[in-house]
Parts: sequence; structure tokens; C-alpha cells
Amino acid sequence: MDTKAVFFDLDGTLFTSTRNILPSTKRAIAELKERGVLVGVATGRGPAFVIPIMENLQLDFAVTYNGQYIFSPSEIISTRPIDKKSLREILAYSRKNHRDVSFGGADGMSGSSLIKFGETRTAQFVNHILPGKISNSLKDTFKNFVRKVRPQRMDLEKIIRQPIYQVVMVATEDETPELEASFKNVSITRSNPYSVDIIAKGNSKLKGIAKVGEKYGFGLENVMAFGDSNNDIEMINGVGIGVAMGNGTYQVKQVANYITDTNNQDGIAKAIAHYGLINFYDQETFRSRDEEFNKVKDFHTLMDGKTQEIPKIFSASDASNRVDFKVEELVEFLYAAAKGDEEKFSNLIEKMKADIDKAKQKIISKDKDIDDVLTNEVDALTDMLYLTYGSFVLMGVDPAEIFDAVHRANMGKIFPDGQPHFDEITHKVLKPDNWEKEYAPEDRIKFELERQKKVATKKGN
Repeated sequence: MDTKAVFFDLDGTLFTSTRNILPSTKRAIAELKERGVLVGVATGRGPAFVIPIMENLQLDFAVTYNGQYIFSPSEIISTRPIDKKSLREILAYSRKNHRDVSFGGADGMSGSSLIKFGETRTAQFVNHILPGKISNSLKDTFKNFVRKVRPQRMDLEKIIRQPIYQVVMVATEDETPELEASFKNVSITRSNPYSVDIIAKGNSKLKGIAKVGEKYGFGLENVMAFGDSNNDIEMINGVGIGVAMGNGTYQVKQVANYITDTNNQDGIAKAIAHYGLINFYDQETFRSRDEEFNKVKDFHTLMDGKTQEIPKIFSASDASNRVDFKVEELVEFLYAAAKGDEEKFSNLIEKMKADIDKAKQKIISKDKDIDDVLTNEVDALTDMLYLTYGSFVLMGVDPAEIFDAVHRANMGKIFPDGQPHFDEITHKVLKPDNWEKEYAPEDRIKFELERQKKVATKKGN
């Protein structure tokens, strides 16, 4: 999938349980932007809440109030207020049934003190660390306390005269059907078990993302989105790559292409690296100053699930397997050099066999000390790497962009279930059906070589 934009839910996704943003998440976002990928949020929060986050992370756009209010740093892209009739019905219902309610305008939420408390770091932290039954009991106690000591005194009739994009009402999950039956002209969704978000009929995070895509030139198939709650289900299910957080609900995990680690355990960075868009590292893995090495390491992490962190030797059988891969590429190199001429190609292969025999005799005659196997293996591999770079030098080709094209192609060998598949006999990585169309590197390599030729020609003139 050619990912052009990435969207994050906030609570439980971009935020940790204490509403911080992990360093790994910040690095991931910065690297995405360096690679030309657009980054935004898709949240039930309002624009006033999101603006500081957008500035801090240098985000490109925000879908707020569950798709009701969409903006970039330079403009408002789309807004859709709730109709006044529905607002009056919701306010009347809340008073009749003694429900705490808040109304979301462009400048923030106005209304219930209970709902305002529920949005604080303290409430988020309490909800995270306490068992469900105790947490629910505290919420009920606090609700009763607030309603008695500090009832809603704001002039809500005056508030709803202004454009309102979302209403938040305290309600348990089993009360959702009653609310849906009471309000026919709005949509009801929820990001937690304790309250519902009420928005204009037919609107959603996914619809908001589609509107952003219309403006910025990408489709839903080009989007990766992250979420953890049931109000993220449509979004996760509707984009090209939907990622559920490890702390997410069972329902959102059921529709996701990939389930990553939790919001407290680098889940965002790990998932983005899983799809080859960034290079992720943590304290348990070493990183090289050679970025090409790091990219290949990410490939093996994706395919093998882990990498070797302590230097060790290749066994004879493992070394033979690695050479098998290299021989295939050498034969392909000779076939290209022969320009497809079968006779010339056959002659080159025969010479290659003779060269192998000659090299064999040369190595045996040296009677080389092989007590330090690791040093000898690494020395040989480094010489091969040096010779490969030397071949590029003699061709006059800069391999950097070409390596990236090959790396992207290799990282694209992921099937719709989010996992690599292997040939049962050869154990080679298989290619999904869309690989040739979306990931095959030949066209990109050809384009880059033509670019390098043009640059070199201009310099020559």
C-alpha cells in the first residue's frame, strides 16, 4: 500500500495512560514527515484541545469532533454543526433525565463539570490504574457529588445558539439504544464506557478523513489510521491500513489489519516500522551508523520477528543458505551483462564455475588460521560489501535512492493479514498479489538511473 497519510486517535492511542506522548511516537512522526508522509489526528476532541498538540508535533491537519470540524494550520477545511432542533431536544432530554451534558463549539466544551473532570489527566490516570468495578464506583460517587454540590448553572440555551459541533452526554453503554431511539437526526458514538458523543447524522472520523483526502490528493486506500475505541471501528475498517492499539477494545481489534503494542509500550512506532515507513529502535536493539544496515535490520525484524543482537558465527549450513541467495543475484548480474544472449550467458556461468574452483584452491593453499571463525566470516562479508560498492563506483551509479526502492519493495511483502508468508519448501518470502503493481522496484530504479544520467550530463556540459 502506498501510504500517503497517517491519522492518530488521541486518548488511548497517541496519548499514554497519563496523557503524555512517547519519545518514540514523536520520532516516528518526525520521520514520517521527513519522508513526505502527511500526518494528522482523527479525534472526538475539539479544535481548541488539539491546536497545541498540532503545533507541538507540526501536524498537517486535524479531524476533530469525530469529523465535524476539520482544519489545517492555515485554514478551516470543513465544518458541520448539529441542527438547532436536535440540540434543543438533547438539552430537554438531559434535563428531564438528569444527565450531565456538554456542548462543543469551536472554542471548546461548555457545560458539565463532571465531563470536564473526566477529560483531565487525573481522571485518565485513575481510570488506568484502578480495577474496573472500583473505577466505576468512584465515577458514580463523583457524579452524585458534583450534581449535589456543583450542579450545572450555565445558560445552556444561550450556548446552543452558537454553532455546536458535538455534544457529550454521560450515559452507560446499555443506554445507547435508548438515546439512538430518542434522537433520530444525529449519530451517536462513544470512546469510553461512561459517555456518548453526539454528532450530525452520517458524519464520522472516516468521512472527515475522506474530506481531507479530497483536498490533499489521497484516497482512503492511501491512509494508515490508529485507534483503540469503538468509535474508531469504522475508521480502522475503512482505510488502507487500520492499526488497533494493544490496549484497544476487542471490537476494534477484530477489524484491524494489524494489532500493535499498547499506547504505553511504543505501539505507534512499532506499527509504523512494521509497515516499513520508519526505522524503529528501542534500548534492546542496537542501531548502526550505517542507515542501509538499519533498514535491512528492520526488514529482518518484520520477517523473522526478532534480530541477532550479540555477534555470532554462521554455521556451515546457514552460511551455505546465505551464499545461495547471493549466487542467485550474481547469476542475475551476469545475465544482465550478457544482455540476454544465451550463449554468452552460458560462457559467463562456466567462467564463474572455474573462478570458484580457482578461489577454492587459493584459499586451501593459504592454510589460513580459522580458529577465529567470526573474524574470518566478517572479514569475507566486509570484502564482498566493499566490492559491491566498488562495482557501483565503476558504474558511476549512486545506490542510495535505489537501495531505498529495493527496501520499500521488500517491506511490501506483507499480506492482508499483516504478516509475511513463506514458501513451504524453499522458505523464501512470498509476494502478495498486489506486490508487482504497488511495490516492484524496477520502474523506480529505472527512473532514478535516468535522473542520475541527466544530472551527470548537465555537469559534463
